[in-house]
Amino acid sequence: MKPPVKINDDISVAWQIEPSDIADLAAQGFRTIINNRPDGEEPGQPSSAEVRAAAEKAGMAYVMIPVMGGAMTRASVDAFDQALKDNPGPVLAHCRSGTRSHFLWALSRVVHHKDDPAKLIAEAAPRGYDLSPLPTLISRLA
Repeated sequence: MKPPVKINDDISVAWQIEPSDIADLAAQGFRTIINNRPDGEEPGQPSSAEVRAAAEKAGMAYVMIPVMGGAMTRASVDAFDQALKDNPGPVLAHCRSGTRSHFLWALSRVVHHKDDPAKLIAEAAPRGYDLSPLPTLISRLA
């Protein structure tokens, strides 16, 4: 597993995780996993049920908010924000590459917390994430 990318002390994003990664993630201090990848998106990916079972066995909370590619909706952004409020941190949000999860976090910060999109875009770049489409995604949610 590639190491998670820390956004801040409360949340990190990661590529697809495996059930066998869960114990290590718990040892790193993560307390909640948010899965933003739909089941069956790619052959060979573990099912959400498998990851949920491993997370629960490790004493972690697990939330499934499946989002296909760039098809983020206001409902998925609202669900992501609510998951962050309702579950203990630090949180690891994952998808295929971490990008979807990073976008969902950034969209929740803009929509629900009035963060500056330009600031979020600038902060994501050194972490290896291009959030430049953020303003366009924001306008689609309105």
